[in-house]
Formats: sequence, structure tokens, C-alpha cells
Amino acid sequence: MRCIEIREAGGPEVLQLADRPSPVPGPGEVLIRVAAAGVNRPDVLQRMGAYPPPPGASDLPGLEVSGTIAAVGEGVDPTRVGQVVCALVAGGGYATECLAADVLSLPLPDGMDVVSAAALPETYFTVWSNVFDRGRLAEGETALFHGGTSGIGTTAIQLAVARGARVVVTAGSEDKCRACEDLGASKAINYRTSDFVEEIRAYTDGRGVDLILDIVGGTYVARNVACLATDGRLVQIGLMEGPPTAVVDFRRVLGRRLTITGSTLRARSVADKALIAAAVSRHVWPLLAEGRVRPVVHRTFPLSEAAAAHRLMESSDHVGKLLLTPS
Repeated sequence: MRCIEIREAGGPEVLQLADRPSPVPGPGEVLIRVAAAGVNRPDVLQRMGAYPPPPGASDLPGLEVSGTIAAVGEGVDPTRVGQVVCALVAGGGYATECLAADVLSLPLPDGMDVVSAAALPETYFTVWSNVFDRGRLAEGETALFHGGTSGIGTTAIQLAVARGARVVVTAGSEDKCRACEDLGASKAINYRTSDFVEEIRAYTDGRGVDLILDIVGGTYVARNVACLATDGRLVQIGLMEGPPTAVVDFRRVLGRRLTITGSTLRARSVADKALIAAAVSRHVWPLLAEGRVRPVVHRTFPLSEAAAAHRLMESSDHVGKLLLTPS
């Protein structure tokens, strides 16, 4: 198979096209002939040497793929061969063939094309498990999503609105703010020109928001706490700003009965991820089939141009997802 290897920790130039033997599915696994693979921030961190794959995972980057099941391992229904699926994987997506757990390989939502489906697993699993499972966002509540035009952001906006919540986002330009509003956000705040804490206070008449999903961390943590309403929840899923520490005024946490939580997805067990997959299939796939939500794909690159995809990812000059295709 053809694949993208990380030659050494470094910039996008360390991604190199290579040949490897086709992987063989083990018990409970399927081999997917890849139609497309998603590009995600964790891939960039792995390339930089800051996010090693969990034990037993492929050393190749890539956390989500779509394509056709070409072979199955022991214990997997042989009629799965030939099925078109999208799958969450712990690594190995930047390749023409990829192993995936059978239970994490989902049939496509009705009407979804196979390339766009590669934009689903990582972001939709992440948003569901953090916004609606851990974060308990309910109909009628207000959520704040940072990084509104990221893959996570564009997914979270649509799912929250489809389930009856009001959405506020932050983004880095007026054009990006408009893109978020086009997806359903009630208010978009340009964090480069406005203080989102003051904007949230004004927008909610001082009440604050019920849920915040944050990928930034750092100085945002204390500001997020200041934005939360009574019984509000902060869900931390990224630390893009830098140091993994923050100063928090716990008087506000106590006084407003706040919850601060967080999670990662990649290192969780297949059994844990299977529970998320089942919930996503039950609650989200129908919304995709009905056209009420959709993956936002900014651009598709050939696999051989993975470095260019990483450069665009790091520039943040995109709205939605970036994909790689083998051809």
C-alpha cells in the first residue's frame, strides 16, 4: 500500500510518501480500502512529536477514514466485505489501506458520498461525546463553541442547533464569523477585535452560557469560567494556546456550581468508542440522512500532498474539514 510516514518530528516537510505491506486484519478488525482520510489537529501534533500514538496503534497519522471493506478478521461477519463505511481509527488513516475495529466502522448515512464521509468520525464522535454526553447540552440551553470554523466547531454548531440549543461561537475574522452564522450560530464573536467575555455577558444579559466547548485552554480557561451561567459546564478538549496549566477563580466555581471536565478520544478503549459509535449512529446519522446537518469540507488533497494539507491546517485559513484522497 501507499502511505504517508513521519520521517522525524518536525514541520510538514517531514511527511513523506512511502510503500508498506498491506496490513492484515486481526480478530474483530476490518481492512478498509481507503477512499478518503480526514486531517485533524492531533495529526499535526503527532508529526511534531507531541502526540505519540497509543500502544498498539499504527505509527502512521490519520484518525478517520472512509472506503470499502476489503477483508475481515476472525469474528467479523464475512458479508461485511464490500460494504462502504466510515471508521474511527487510532492511527493509520494516511494510507491507501487501513485497519479499523469492526464496531467502529459504520455504514454511511443515507445519501452521503464516500469521500465526504471521511469528515464524519473524528469530529462527530468528539462532539457527541463531549457536548451531549459529558456536557449534557439540552434543548433551550445556550452553548459557546471556540474555534467555530474548525472541523469540531462547524460540527458542534450544526448538531447543537438541530437539537434545539442556541449557539454562540468565537472565530478569527469577520468572514469566519459570517460562515458560522450561516451554519446556524445565533452570534459569532471575532476574538481578534472583541472581548468574548464582555460580548457573552451582554448577549445573555449577564446570565452566561450553559456549556462551553473549548479547544484553546491557557488563558481561555479563566475567561471561560467567567462566562458560565449557574450550573454551567466547561468541557476542555484541546490546549492549542500552550501551557497545560491555568489559574481559575474557584469562588465562581463554588458559587455557581460549575462543572469543569474534559476528555481525549484517541487513547480510549475500543469498547468505550463503540458506545459512542452506537450513540452517534442512533442520534446523529438520521440528522445527516435528513440533511439537517452536514460535514463541511473545505478542501481535498491528494495523499501525496499531505504536507500541503498540514500547512493549511496550521494556518487556520480554512472553514471545516481537510481531506486526503489516494488518487
